[in-house]
Amino acid sequence: MAFACDICSKKHQSGHNVSHANNKTKRTFNPNLQRVRAVVGGSTKRIRVCTRCLRSGKVKKAV
Repeated sequence: MAFACDICSKKHQSGHNVSHANNKTKRTFNPNLQRVRAVVGGSTKRIRVCTRCLRSGKVKKAV
């Protein structure tokens, strides 16, 4: 089960698996979510954050 990023609310996207015979079956692309201790509103909380938000510095990690 995929959740959403707490910062940018990125969720799963749907698409197809495509075989060599060009058969298409449904699949989902899930965001790379990490559970991180971060400072939110002056207090420390555990939040789910995608790696794009972590890498771009949108999350202040708790020490």
